[in-house]
Amino acid sequence: MSIALYRKWRSQTFDEVIGQEHVTRTLRNALREGRIAHAYLFSGPRGTGKTSTARILAKALNCTAPEEERPCGRCPTCVAITEGRMIDLIEIDAASNNGVDDIRELRERVSFRPSAGRFKVYIIDEVHMLSTSAFNALLKTLEEPPPHARFVLATTEPHKIPATVHSRCQRFDFRRIPTPEIVGHLEHIVREEGFEAEPDALTAIARSAQGCMRDAVSLLDQMLSFGNEKLTLHQVQQVLGVVNTQAVADMVGAVAGKDVGRGLSLIHQLVLDGASLNEFCQQVVEYLRAVLLLQMTGDAGLLDDMPREMVKQLERQARQLEPAVTVFAIKRFNEAIPELKSGYQPQLPLELALIESIQGGPVLPAAVAGMVPAFQAAQPPVSAVSPGQAGGQEPAPEATTGTPADAAMTARPSPQRRDNAGAELLRRRWADLQRALKQQCGNKVSGVLNSTKDMVVGEDTVVFAFSSQYQAVREMVDTPETRDQVGKVFSQFLNRPVTVIFQTGEHAQLPNASPSAPDTKAADSADPLLDYAVNDLGAQVVRDE
Repeated sequence: MSIALYRKWRSQTFDEVIGQEHVTRTLRNALREGRIAHAYLFSGPRGTGKTSTARILAKALNCTAPEEERPCGRCPTCVAITEGRMIDLIEIDAASNNGVDDIRELRERVSFRPSAGRFKVYIIDEVHMLSTSAFNALLKTLEEPPPHARFVLATTEPHKIPATVHSRCQRFDFRRIPTPEIVGHLEHIVREEGFEAEPDALTAIARSAQGCMRDAVSLLDQMLSFGNEKLTLHQVQQVLGVVNTQAVADMVGAVAGKDVGRGLSLIHQLVLDGASLNEFCQQVVEYLRAVLLLQMTGDAGLLDDMPREMVKQLERQARQLEPAVTVFAIKRFNEAIPELKSGYQPQLPLELALIESIQGGPVLPAAVAGMVPAFQAAQPPVSAVSPGQAGGQEPAPEATTGTPADAAMTARPSPQRRDNAGAELLRRRWADLQRALKQQCGNKVSGVLNSTKDMVVGEDTVVFAFSSQYQAVREMVDTPETRDQVGKVFSQFLNRPVTVIFQTGEHAQLPNASPSAPDTKAADSADPLLDYAVNDLGAQVVRDE
């Protein structure tokens, strides 16, 4: 039966431990000088060598070779520990043996002298999982252990270790392993296993492991099982779900060139290709971080774990981007990563991060007006696409400035009157209206309309108002095509042609209507979500007097 590579290539000597020289050097000196402590606390991220180093220390303590050669890996004790049959090496998984009875059993057995070696070595993995009572039971043993016993406590969460236990141990912090060192170790494994691999493929594996050697070797094992004679970067990208580096560079290029259309088209293509948007967003953050390092330091040597061609491209884009834009883009794309996992529209957080990175802040109507494509500028204004003008009526004059909603409001010369009966009809049939919107306009449009703050119905206009925090959401649907589709749905329910207008504010206003203080009762009744809850779900409105 084959052995997993991470087990086959597990470090067996101090020389084989990768990236933890500060730990191995100290332990070697302590062994040479006979200053081995009775208890150690190994802390650090998973897969960085904590348990392997503990086993190597157990070998060195019991090795029968000359002192300068320990551990030799050849004596009966070293071989027994390597093969997992050394009875004086006791490994305890605190995740499944975390009760006080388990520690009491350990205390009863620790007083017995070792059977084969000089020391009994107890390795307690994930020690932070022990209960409070178990820690208290262990405390006395750690304070006054038998001279033949040594303890190594390993944990990924040292802050959960009680201070009383912590103070009785020598602590060593294991660090994340640098990418170049992981790549070097992977090259050694590939060579010894008789395979070939592209350097960029191994670099991609090492970068995805994020400093965890075990993850890197496990992923390499999976890649070598792919069946091809040579491991390629394309294979790694397929398995990891990562996107070609050029796509990431194109996204940053869209931010640098303030090209919203290009960025949105790229995101759309990623969705069609089934790429992992979460992984892509992480790559964008990592790429932008590299750009920021170049902008702040000008030292390309800090990017020694990246291919040279990519570094040259990074240098070009570092000159194109303003440092303030880079910082803000890193923040926005980083904020989008957790939102991608739970969003109603998976790509929406990424799209908003793109738009706001280009804008340099929350999206404002005046800024979005300058982002619309050139072909949209040639389209008729909002009032000209009204279903009421489909019969050949002369379109209203095109507005020269302002947002699409402003153009619709200035195109009508006379104020409109409210249609309270129509508004009541829409509120009463809101559930049916939502179903029709989903069928004819899609789930996104239906969901966005549920985010509106206020709605008002006029003679041939339906106006929706969005709160300022939903401004970016509004902009996703505030296009002539979408307004036309939504207007047709509302026209079916009102039995007359209507135009739909999206506004920003707490209260919706009809075009050319004179401003007046909104009536609280009317504003409440114009909330479609509230009326849906009352009429369809049986909720009651309770007012504070």
